[in-house]
Amino acid sequence: MTPPKPHRVLLDRVSGYADEAAAYMRRRRAQRRPFARVYHPGGRAEDHAADSPAGAELFVAAGRLIELAGKRSKK
Repeated sequence: MTPPKPHRVLLDRVSGYADEAAAYMRRRRAQRRPFARVYHPGGRAEDHAADSPAGAELFVAAGRLIELAGKRSKK
């Protein structure tokens, strides 16, 4: 049996890395959830999921701030 051509070995290796990277990105996208992070004096931070009561309120407040900023920039 003849050994594989060098470019085929390289192509197989690159294809393997690309497949692993694509699978990693799919897993990461599936696990990523929107959240709001609040920083307190002293550097402590809290994360609030979008579906939590505090997170829902933070998302509404952030949306209103974005609307206001958009209106001010148009003037």
